[in-house]
Amino acid sequence: MRKIISVSVFGLLLAPNVTFAIDLNTALENVKEACSGIDASLSGLKTKAGINTAITTVGTAAGGVALGTGIAKMEVDKQIDLLAALEKAPSDEERDSNTIELTDEDIANLQNDSGADEIAELEAKSKMLGNVRTGTLAASTATNIVGTALAATNKVEADLEENINKCISATKELSNAKLAAKVENTATEEEIAFADRIISACRDYEFVDIKPINKRAIGAAVASGIGIGTGTVGTITSAISNTDKTRAGDEKLEKDLNMTANVMAGASTAASATATIFNATQISAIKKVATVAETCEGALK
Repeated sequence: MRKIISVSVFGLLLAPNVTFAIDLNTALENVKEACSGIDASLSGLKTKAGINTAITTVGTAAGGVALGTGIAKMEVDKQIDLLAALEKAPSDEERDSNTIELTDEDIANLQNDSGADEIAELEAKSKMLGNVRTGTLAASTATNIVGTALAATNKVEADLEENINKCISATKELSNAKLAAKVENTATEEEIAFADRIISACRDYEFVDIKPINKRAIGAAVASGIGIGTGTVGTITSAISNTDKTRAGDEKLEKDLNMTANVMAGASTAASATATIFNATQISAIKKVATVAETCEGALK
């Protein structure tokens, strides 16, 4: 039995009319079906990444405004503290000393001086800056929420990866069919040339790497997620620090809350900037694959 099988296989291999390649026309139809539609799928990814880049750019700008406003507010608060110290009436002990000689009339005039108006103006400015910081932190947080949602869904799905692999296989199959057609002289020069154009355009799928697309989407989602956390804490802290109750209460607590809000604004800005970088580099990775897809599908026509 083994001898019969051996002879049969040997004879099959030597048979001049036996071919394992499909005919050229079938191979052409297969490659058209396998390689079509990939560019459209990548276009959707590129669009989403572009939108997300714009959104996280806005978030970065909002975070930067929040940080800058918070720093400006601290400077205004320092001016208020300085003026308040200057406006503070001296104690009886200070008045009895030789270093300060002020009458009751002098103290009254000092307390009713224009310094009180300046403090009121600075208090209003500080309040306004605090509100701006809270609002821009909230805006930065909102952009990071949207950015996280977009980045989490802007990935190469299994079916797209499968389609690319099918296109690679179909291109190889076409290459074999073209070679067989040339050897057997069963195709016209135009058909061979058409097959060559497709093979040349579509075989580059073998050299593209789609893994960075998903990796950068994950990076953007993580960065935006961090921005959500820091932005939320910063928004709440900023709002609390700017209430009338807090401003009129414990001075140290107010300063600590303001410092925390500023730190969170800086962290939110950094997170949004990182997400923007991931989104921009994701676009670059998508474009590399999309260039191949566009060239390949152009050759199919």
